[in-house]
Amino acid sequence: MHRILWTALLLAIWGTCELCFGQQPESLESYIRLHYDKREHRVKMRDGVELFTAVYSPKDTTRKYPILMKRTPYSVAPYGEDKYAANLGPSEHFVKAGYIFVNQDVRGRFLSGGQFIQVTPHVAKKSKPTDVDESSDTYDTIEWLLANVPGHNGRVGMYGISYPGFYCSAGMIDAHPALAAVSPQAPVGDWYFDDFLHNGAFFLAHAFRWLGNNAQDRPKPTTEKTPPVVYPTLDGYELFLEAGSMESVTRNLLKDAAPFWNDMMAHPNRDEFWKRREIMPHLKNVAPAVMVVTGWYDAEDLYGSFKTYQAIERQNPSVNNVLVVGPWHHGGWASVDGDRLGSANFGSKTAAFYRAEIEFPFFEKYLKDERRPAPAEATVFETGANAWRTFDAWPPKNSQRRQLFLHEKGLLDAVAPTATKAFDEYVSDPSRPVPFTERITPQMAIEYMTDDQRFAARRPDVLVYETPVLEDDLLVAGPLDVDLWVSTSGTDADFIVKLIDVFPGSSEAAAQPHYQMLVRSEVFRGRYRRSFENPEPFVPGQPAQIKFELLDVLHRFQKNHRLMIQIQSTCFPLVDRNPQTFVPNIYFARPEDFQKATHRVHRSAAHSTSIRFGVVPTPKPPDSK
Repeated sequence: MHRILWTALLLAIWGTCELCFGQQPESLESYIRLHYDKREHRVKMRDGVELFTAVYSPKDTTRKYPILMKRTPYSVAPYGEDKYAANLGPSEHFVKAGYIFVNQDVRGRFLSGGQFIQVTPHVAKKSKPTDVDESSDTYDTIEWLLANVPGHNGRVGMYGISYPGFYCSAGMIDAHPALAAVSPQAPVGDWYFDDFLHNGAFFLAHAFRWLGNNAQDRPKPTTEKTPPVVYPTLDGYELFLEAGSMESVTRNLLKDAAPFWNDMMAHPNRDEFWKRREIMPHLKNVAPAVMVVTGWYDAEDLYGSFKTYQAIERQNPSVNNVLVVGPWHHGGWASVDGDRLGSANFGSKTAAFYRAEIEFPFFEKYLKDERRPAPAEATVFETGANAWRTFDAWPPKNSQRRQLFLHEKGLLDAVAPTATKAFDEYVSDPSRPVPFTERITPQMAIEYMTDDQRFAARRPDVLVYETPVLEDDLLVAGPLDVDLWVSTSGTDADFIVKLIDVFPGSSEAAAQPHYQMLVRSEVFRGRYRRSFENPEPFVPGQPAQIKFELLDVLHRFQKNHRLMIQIQSTCFPLVDRNPQTFVPNIYFARPEDFQKATHRVHRSAAHSTSIRFGVVPTPKPPDSK
């Protein structure tokens, strides 16, 4: 079976965030069975709810071991004390080194009691036993483990990817004194900007698959996973376009099987429903050592990763909080070798290196007193040059801000425009949206973030701007900020901005000549340009400013390459279609609300569209003059 389709089917069955180890030997389960004892417990929380918890302890009792815990909504299967997991901990390095592994079903999931709440809101003031959240559940679990599990050394660590990463973040708020090291990996940070919503725009293909697989009601405790969502066709572009409206997707495709989907449809704006689920403001008094991990090509929780790191830095100045970023898709650091993604080649097994040389030493140092050097403040992979870099701050302190402006004939230049009136325009037709990828897939293909963008550049509804051929390397570091001036003949519109590395047609790029490698992209729903809480329509023909962030990169645009910007208004079915007619709730737009519109991107002196980013100076070779 084709690799892409096989990957898609596996993700549809497993759920995005439950990832296997990379290159696991078949004998690892036998090793675990031979060297570990398994016990299952129901750990009582302060409100009386019991959480199902599996504990794997080393058979060798001649020394003490730290506790390493993962809390998950995705099941701690296999269930039964005679049934052993095929892997434990972040990687096989931990299994061989010896830890007490604890896996717990969070409340309301699988065999745990209580009610499951998506991205549980944090309760800042807990005055009674019923004031519970993921912070209190983690605290109570650690307290129970220390009192009831023999052979521990008094230290606890936590790790988890994506949703389990969120439980790491939430679990270290007002941390238990024994919680010594935590690694939130691709943590959910704010679901209005992570995963399903990006600046108010709905990631349709991703939300449909994930919620369809993971958000169905659980009427009673169970060991069974819900059946995966069924796609009538593997052509997602055709599937969601023919559905016509979001109401049709809900009723006819999802069949009302995911209550949280309906909650999302009722809350298109950033109201209290969403604000209560933002974890970053509460990240205070956290564990003494934190390592936030993410991938440059994480299509799901890149926002949560960087914002979590920044919030911990800002609110916990004495904590040893570090950042690790590699060239990986969502969770790829735990599941693949990390030498390539789609058409992008990274030159080495970056994920295997991370597991052995970054992640494992972090926990060994802080949970076992191993004599190891402290990790760098930021350990990041430089794409475009395929090299690991370390910095004493992120973004790098020596980065210099650079700004590039749009000009006529598709030119991107550092000189600000001087024209009194200048713009480029295109017609956006919701019935013929720009596809987000050339692949035939019903869901968010993980490779789309490195896709060759020539398929989009050829379309009349995509604007393309690029620099002249670069005479020297350009190392872009840190966040990308877009200042977009637009107008439209309609009353609503989305705008997608892409940063692209254009390879030359020969020399080092001979294997993929003229490759337009996507480096970063983001969408903004225009109705929220002034406020995510209070949307407003565009005034037809009137220029309006939209400012937003494309999040961080560390990418080297090499000499003889070009830097390209593409601007468009559809990216389907990754992003749902904007009807381009302002309606109070965009999810309830009717088929007749979807209208063609002419959008203008302005590039005059008064309304100059630009992109800002940091540039790290790159020293010239010794023989250069």
